[in-house]
Amino acid sequence: MYDLLIENARIVDGTGAPAYSGSLAVKDGRIVAMGSIHSREARQTIDARGQVLAPGFVDPHTHYDAQIAWDALLTPSAEHGVTTVVMGNCGVGLAPVRSDMREFLMGDLVNVEGIPQQVMEAGIQWQWEHFGDYMGAMDRRGLGINVAPLVAMTPLRHYAMGADSLSRAANNREIAAMTAAFSGAMEAGAFGYSTTREGVHVGYQGKPVACRNASADEHRALCRVLRKAGRGNVELTLKLGGVVSTEEHEFLELLVRESTRPVTWLAVVNAAEQPSSYEERMSAVADLTSWDMAVPQTTCRPLRFQLNLANPYILGVFPTWQPVMRLSREEKLARYADPAFRQSFRDDLKNIPAFGKDIWSRFYVLDGVSDQARSLARQGSSLREVADQRGRDPMDMLVEIAVEDQLRTTFDMVALNYDAADTIPLVTDDRLLIGLSDAGAHVDMLCDAGYSTHLLQRWVRETGALTLEQGVQKLTSIPAQFFGIHDRGVLAVGKAADLVIFDSATVGCGDKEWAHDLPGGGRRFVTRSSGIRATIVAGEVLFENGGYRAGVRKGRMLRSYDA
Repeated sequence: MYDLLIENARIVDGTGAPAYSGSLAVKDGRIVAMGSIHSREARQTIDARGQVLAPGFVDPHTHYDAQIAWDALLTPSAEHGVTTVVMGNCGVGLAPVRSDMREFLMGDLVNVEGIPQQVMEAGIQWQWEHFGDYMGAMDRRGLGINVAPLVAMTPLRHYAMGADSLSRAANNREIAAMTAAFSGAMEAGAFGYSTTREGVHVGYQGKPVACRNASADEHRALCRVLRKAGRGNVELTLKLGGVVSTEEHEFLELLVRESTRPVTWLAVVNAAEQPSSYEERMSAVADLTSWDMAVPQTTCRPLRFQLNLANPYILGVFPTWQPVMRLSREEKLARYADPAFRQSFRDDLKNIPAFGKDIWSRFYVLDGVSDQARSLARQGSSLREVADQRGRDPMDMLVEIAVEDQLRTTFDMVALNYDAADTIPLVTDDRLLIGLSDAGAHVDMLCDAGYSTHLLQRWVRETGALTLEQGVQKLTSIPAQFFGIHDRGVLAVGKAADLVIFDSATVGCGDKEWAHDLPGGGRRFVTRSSGIRATIVAGEVLFENGGYRAGVRKGRMLRSYDA
């Protein structure tokens, strides 16, 4: 008797092969039969007539490192058909850690990934020191979906160097300690390591996140661990905007050469006003771009952020704003009043095309406390429109609105990928890995955990930029194979039964909304899906028809040596 039988489905197996009608049977968490199945004896049967059956989606870029400590379901990813996530990206995470460095790790996650300190203090029970201990602690809690964890380099440096990690490169003794900790993590089943070179990534006490201080010798040492293991990946963030510099190219080349493992880097995005920027960025790394060397990541969703000037995180891609991150609230208010500061940002916008031309036409007041902020939110006009109406400069309008409201105004900014003309080339480019959901991070700014349902809605159904088979392949086997998750990502007999059933005519991703479900009463943005019939992990239905099944915990921490 089968544990689960799914009948009459439109099977899209994740390989890119044409869809076909058939059934699929599961026993003991694995696919045991596909196609035309004669036996109909099963403990549970799902009639999927008119619906698509596909492998569970694999999200290659999440930041659930903290959330996993209080939310075993890793919501809302499963609601969008995701059954496996890669976490530990961008060089920040929660392990390894000595007890006296926990504050440092949380401070990094506050500043780099926008996870509130009080939420982590309320939600994390520190039960680990080594990375393998962290994996074991999460496994013991039980997980709704699967996790492929990367080791973040900043915790490694904190672990080996203490507070000195914030100010200098490691010496030989510290490199040895770092290498030993990383080797232990790989033996425990980690999937590689991550780092960042992005200037906006400031961590504990507003200082550059520790992995930005790492020397080439430190990276060589970690890469050689991967080479010796013969498995794992490197993930890193380069500077947003512009063409990959000679220095960044040399760094990518070092990682590829020393590790002999695939490297994925962030990010390739596009702006409609600058159609050449995407191809220029790809051309700069053409000699490295292949699926066994370096693969850039992109996003299939508009990069849309909420921000206030108390925490202007996303504006930190511009030099003018980077020192602001370290200022107190009172110091920020004084800085914003300075005409030289305002002019400096105007100059940045002319010289650094990070978000395309005229960001002010995509900058809105979302809400606030002052009468002016609330009135502008109701009006719904862009800062460009408001400034033109009042005969003012939009930069002056931005800071004056915020200062009058004591930095409580929330702004909405659509940064990049805001038009089909600049996004279709990205989602159809087979040199790129679609990801960048950032699920679990920037909780008061965005929620792109639903990138998978957005892709199926926008780029498969509405525009036809991708066929259904192509869209599913980009969400399943491509990221799974890249990260060495060989037991998932395709539908085949013997594979793990991580599955999603959806209606191709209605699948989609809603707009973000507030959920008041963080530890200590905090709130975050989430997105809800439509058209997802069921998300199935190891043969058990986890999410079905808009709700989670109580007590289902078939996910686990995957191990790179048997994934």
